[in-house]
Amino acid sequence: MKKKRRKRKKNYFINMLLTFWAVFGSVILFGILLFLLYQHMGEKKGTESAEGDLVEAVSGVVVEAIPEVEKIPEEPEQEPEEIREEEPKGKYADILADFSYMEENNIYAKETANEKEVTIAFAGDILFDPNYSVMASLLQRTNGIYDSISADLIEEMQNADIMMVNNEFPYSGRGTPTEGKQFTFRARPESASILEDLGVDIVSLANNHAYDYGEEAFLDTLDILTEMGMPYVGAGRNLEEASEPVYFIAGDIKIAVVSATQIERLENPDTKGATETTPGVFRCLNPDKLLEVVRKAKGNSDFVIVYIHWGTENTAEPDWLQMDQAPKIVEAGADLVIGDHSHCLQPIQYVNGVPVVYSLGNFWFNSKELDTCLIKAVIDENGLKSLQFVPALQKGCTTTMLHGEDKTRVLDYMRSISPKVEIDEEGIISQKQ
Repeated sequence: MKKKRRKRKKNYFINMLLTFWAVFGSVILFGILLFLLYQHMGEKKGTESAEGDLVEAVSGVVVEAIPEVEKIPEEPEQEPEEIREEEPKGKYADILADFSYMEENNIYAKETANEKEVTIAFAGDILFDPNYSVMASLLQRTNGIYDSISADLIEEMQNADIMMVNNEFPYSGRGTPTEGKQFTFRARPESASILEDLGVDIVSLANNHAYDYGEEAFLDTLDILTEMGMPYVGAGRNLEEASEPVYFIAGDIKIAVVSATQIERLENPDTKGATETTPGVFRCLNPDKLLEVVRKAKGNSDFVIVYIHWGTENTAEPDWLQMDQAPKIVEAGADLVIGDHSHCLQPIQYVNGVPVVYSLGNFWFNSKELDTCLIKAVIDENGLKSLQFVPALQKGCTTTMLHGEDKTRVLDYMRSISPKVEIDEEGIISQKQ
C-alpha cells in the first residue's frame, strides 16, 4: 500500500515537471513566433488591427496592439527665394517691363548717378586702325588706352550716364580698301573692347570711313557691335535701320539719338548710303529724310539729340551747308545738335534757343597737336539743364584733359569764335542775353 502511494507521488511529481516544461516551452515558442510575426508585419507596414488579427490567429487571445508613435509631419522644403529685380517705376514703367518691345524699338535702359537727371558726354573722332600712329602707339604701351588718354579724362567719360563717340572706321579682318581713296581705315575686331574701357555707351557710324573696306567689313562692324551689346546709330543693313534713332530711358526721361552724315558731298560717294534694300550709312546731303526722322523722334521722346557728320576739314568756320541745315534740324524738333568731321574745334551757337556745337574736333585720331574737348549735357524733366565744354589736347598720340592756364587758353579761344554765347571759367555754356 505504501509502495503504491510512493509510486503515485513519484508519478505526480513527474507529471508536474513535464507540465511545467511543456508550459514553459510553449510560452518560449509562442514568444518567438509572436516576435517573428510582428517583425514580418512591421516590414509590411501593417496596421494595428492587422497586428491584432495575426496575434489572435496564433494564440486565440486578443492582444492589445502597440500604438504607433505619432509621426511629426515633415516641413516642406522651402525653395530659395527668387531674386526679383525691382519693378520698373515712373511714366515709362510699361515700356521698361516689356523687353521684347524695347528690343524691337531700339530702346535701352540706363541707370543714372543722380535721380531725375541724365548726364550725356560727347567726344569726336577716334581711330583704332593699327596701321596709323595712334593705335600703333597704343599697342606699344604697357597700359594700352590708359597710357593714351589721361586718367581724369577717362574718369569723366566713365562717369557720364551715357557716353558717345564717332567710330570712324569698320571692325573687321575682311574686305579690300576702297580704290582711289587717300585714307582707308580698318580696326581689328578685338579692338572694339576699348570702347568699353572708355565707358562708351553708343557710337555713331554715320561718317565717311565706315565703308572703307567695302560691304563685308561694314556688315562685320554691325555684327561685332551687336554681339558686344554696343548700340550704334547712323548706319544699318538698310535705310530703315540706318536712320532709326537709338532711345535711352534714364532717370524717367526718354532720350532719342539720331545720327547722319553729309560727307562725302558727291552724287556717288565712296561711303555708300543705305537704301531700302542695301546696307550703308544714313546720308543727309538732302536733309528731307533726316528731318522726317527727327520729327518722329520728337513725338516719341522727351529730348532729341542729333549727332551729325558735317563741315569742311581743318576749317574752324562752319560752311554754308552746316548753316543751312542747323535751323531746319532745330525746327524739326532737335533739342541739342552735336557736330564732328572737321578735325578741329568749331563755334558753339544757339539756333532758336537750341545749342549747336558745330564740331567737337578730333578726340583721339592722329599724332597732330590739336585742341579738342568733351561736351557734357545734363538733362532733366524740363529739358537741357546745363551744357559744359571740357577742354582737352590731342598731342603725341595721347589725349589729356587740360587744367590751369592751358584750360583757360582753350576756353578763351572758344569764346573768341563763339561770340553769341557765354562760357564761364568751368566751361559752362549759356546763351548771351
